[in-house]
Amino acid sequence: MQEKRVGILGLGKKLGSKVLTNKDLEKIVDTSDEWIQTRTGIKERRILDKGESAATLASAAAKEALENAGVKAEEIDLVVVTTITPEQPLPATAAFVQREIHADKAGAFDLVVACPGFVYALTVLSPLISIGKYKYILVVSCDTLSTITDWEDRGTCVLFADGAGAAVLGEVPAPRGILQSAIHNDPYNIELLEIPGGGSRRPYSHEVIDNKEHFVKMRGNELFKVAVKSMTDVSLEVLEKAGWTIDDVDLLVPHQANIRITDAVATRLKVDKEKAVISITYMGNNSSATIPATLYDIQKEGRLKENDIVLCTTFGSGVAYGALLIQW
Repeated sequence: MQEKRVGILGLGKKLGSKVLTNKDLEKIVDTSDEWIQTRTGIKERRILDKGESAATLASAAAKEALENAGVKAEEIDLVVVTTITPEQPLPATAAFVQREIHADKAGAFDLVVACPGFVYALTVLSPLISIGKYKYILVVSCDTLSTITDWEDRGTCVLFADGAGAAVLGEVPAPRGILQSAIHNDPYNIELLEIPGGGSRRPYSHEVIDNKEHFVKMRGNELFKVAVKSMTDVSLEVLEKAGWTIDDVDLLVPHQANIRITDAVATRLKVDKEKAVISITYMGNNSSATIPATLYDIQKEGRLKENDIVLCTTFGSGVAYGALLIQW
């Protein structure tokens, strides 16, 4: 049996409703608009407003993706939410999304891989469609990083934001679809980006909370080097596997962690800077939502066109990293 080509049929996006500018952060922590823009490229980010949560953002993005794909919720076979900030410990955030959109026939579960969640999900799930197991899969990448951020730590609080990006996966005609992907993990650098408290090793306690161990801890300078190398290496890997070169790529869509990382990866890959998409300026770092939300924006702007070759590359806690090559 010939395997089916799998691609993205429709995208959706929902960011937190509250705009947090660099000027706002100047009132919270010892920083400045100039310092933030120079080191991160961010001017503003969106965070949760009253009444919003991971499930509300994820459900809104999911509904839009279904509408844009022309697929009904009852046709979805599987709902997968990639998140490190679930709606609550139990049940899975995917169950809340499933209930909200009425995908009554679907299975539902969460995937926990932090920032590379979207690339991991498409890598793992697309074969289920290509072999005919499922027809449609809904992937929603949603993280509300404001809920796990220490707002007194200027090294992290200037970066993080809240948002969701969704994609409906299904069969597409050749030559379109996912051409190649790869995912990896470097467990020997776990401590570079972690939340040490709140798990079974360090359960919630007064000590954990007093020491702020339930917030994100990041060693930025060390992580920068690992991120650039990992994203570059895995990008070259998928290009080689697909039989393409960087010159064939129309758009480079990296995880929006820091504009300096994007610039460094683009330089190492020797890709024209105008091909490297930057959305961190107005969105901040939305963890696993950055790639689908960015794809949504550039498609809406008309920058992402049919048959474009798109290279998505990402890294995050773990240290997990991966890349995805798609013909749109």
